Amino acid sequence: MKNVSDFFGCKVFDDRVMKANLSAKVYRSLRKTIDEGAKLDIGVANAVAAAMKDWAVDHGATHYTHWFQPLTGVTAEKHDSFISPSPDGGVIMEFSGKELIKGEPDASSFPSGGLRATFEARGYTAWDPTSYAFIKGNTLCIPTAFCSYGGEALDKKTPLLRSMEALNKQAIRILHLFGNDDVKCVRTSVGPEQEYFLITKEMYEQRRDLRFTGRTLFGAKPPKGQEMDDHYFGVIKPRVAAYMEELNEELWKLGILAKTEHNEVAPAQHELAPIYTTTNIATDHNQLTMEIMQKVAAKHGLVCLLHEKPFAGVNGSGKHNNWSLTTDGGVNLLSPGETPYENAQFLLFLCAVIKAVDDYQDLLRLSVATAGNDHRLGANEAPPAVISIFLGEELNAVLEAIETGTPYAGTEKTQMKLGVDVLPKFNRDTTDRNRTSPFAFTGNKFEFRMLGSSNSIACANIMLNSAVAESLKIYADRLEKAENFEDVLHEMIRKTIKDHKHVIFNGNGYDDTWIQEAVEKRGLLNYRTTPDCMPHLLDEKNVRMLTSHKVFSEAELKSRCEIMLENYCKTVLIEANTMTDMAKTEIAPAVSAYILELANTAAAKKAVDESISCGYETRLMKKLAILEEQIAVKTGELEEAVMKLQDTEDVEAESYMIRDAVLGKMGELRAVCDEAETMTAKKYWPFPTYGDLLFGVK
Repeated sequence: MKNVSDFFGCKVFDDRVMKANLSAKVYRSLRKTIDEGAKLDIGVANAVAAAMKDWAVDHGATHYTHWFQPLTGVTAEKHDSFISPSPDGGVIMEFSGKELIKGEPDASSFPSGGLRATFEARGYTAWDPTSYAFIKGNTLCIPTAFCSYGGEALDKKTPLLRSMEALNKQAIRILHLFGNDDVKCVRTSVGPEQEYFLITKEMYEQRRDLRFTGRTLFGAKPPKGQEMDDHYFGVIKPRVAAYMEELNEELWKLGILAKTEHNEVAPAQHELAPIYTTTNIATDHNQLTMEIMQKVAAKHGLVCLLHEKPFAGVNGSGKHNNWSLTTDGGVNLLSPGETPYENAQFLLFLCAVIKAVDDYQDLLRLSVATAGNDHRLGANEAPPAVISIFLGEELNAVLEAIETGTPYAGTEKTQMKLGVDVLPKFNRDTTDRNRTSPFAFTGNKFEFRMLGSSNSIACANIMLNSAVAESLKIYADRLEKAENFEDVLHEMIRKTIKDHKHVIFNGNGYDDTWIQEAVEKRGLLNYRTTPDCMPHLLDEKNVRMLTSHKVFSEAELKSRCEIMLENYCKTVLIEANTMTDMAKTEIAPAVSAYILELANTAAAKKAVDESISCGYETRLMKKLAILEEQIAVKTGELEEAVMKLQDTEDVEAESYMIRDAVLGKMGELRAVCDEAETMTAKKYWPFPTYGDLLFGVK
């Protein structure tokens, strides 16, 4: 059996490799760049490039690529070989610091949201030295940022790094006010839990909706779904266990800290969770994780579905973003300690997060907005579209005592009594977990539960980092001018609690009365769909905040708003066109063929005995004939709704038309097709059913 520690990170040019292959002087200089953001010297870059190339070639690499994350939602790479011609007609393996630092891929075919004309092809990739290079296949992958010829960010990493720097700057101001002058850097750390479905490749290939859209557009409810709650944490099937074993090994080779694996709630649904790491590295790792999940699945005759709602009527898949703040000395700034009431520094950072989430509910909501996630949010496995914060009993009591100026009695530790003498006794946590909350405090971190399973975690963390940076800036500006630090600090914490307590909710987020209370009584936002929330990216307060921290330029914000709405429209239109295609060429012919068999069966019975009524066949034929006609009608109505979009040039207006008309017509067509499925003989149904898909992996 392999010892994980022997091969963990073997495909990564990590700190261990750098220390072993770089001179002490070069290593120290590079660490200064990584840890403190110092400027990278070209001589150091050349030395690093040479060592990186030698190491990669020793590990079988022949090519290198600047690996980046454009606004397509997936990663991109252009491979160049290390070879250069030698005078004797052979080749030598070369790689310079210049090639390491900068690449020049064609940017014309990536989404830019109007930032540049199609004919303006030049783009640049810039090495991110804080994220380790790695080998994938025979290629050295160098994590990079991606920008246009004019310097505008065309990717998700650049604004993420900017947001991390903005938060670092403001957090250090606060820590220095508390006397923590030794702190040089504050980093956000993230651990994204990744949910996914596994189905057989054979069944996947038989469904055009899965192949074209990643989700099922048709499918009647099977006799059994997740009602028995027997899949969650259940025994992992051998085929799935073999998949998970290979997946872990491939992830560990790349230094990805895959830690936990288990069955999720829905049949065929599973989860993988990593250990926390710095946010930009966690973002890189999560993109790699999704890619490798799908590659390993193919080797096992499986398909890994990362869509947020691949099956109607069962749980969808999310990606819980566990977020925290840590100093370069390893201090978690969101750890309450034993006496959170007396920990003023913790309380100030806690209040900064509460204020940020309340002030920028819209930014957090739109950061997770996609056509796929719209199907998931508000269902019984995901938080609602309304943003609220769960803190738990103890912190709630602490904040209430501060707001009212009353003494805090404290929460007595309750020992859990399990009723069996041989079992160990332990104290109950003072903070329970609330899986219905969009944004829950879970001990020393916040869990942002709204992300969809296929989302890049970059977008959510950009907005979260930026919003918290703004809160901290407001606090620092005031505290730095305070004549009496203690008095101003206490009043600022108290006022934050008073002004923003309406965003704190510790109850059941799935309760319909909560949504009513949240909107009507508390004034919280309820943006249910992507078209509802995305235009608010350009609200004055949001533009002002994001540009003031230099996370985005105004042009970059406009481009992202347009790109996200375009993605929404394109996604739904692909789904609508796939539905009409399947209804016309697969479902309607199947229903018609079964009606013909029923008619032939009835005729055969009559031929044997005229007195036979053939009531079963007659009744079923009538029902199916009506449904067949409805399928034709609903298909036509959906096609007509899609045709009307062709005259719409404004992407925002198009997204509203899709939300208000197209999605409804898709739902109507699905309803009649799914009803027809329940009445059509299985041998005639043209593709695998939900029962086949959800229970097909043995």
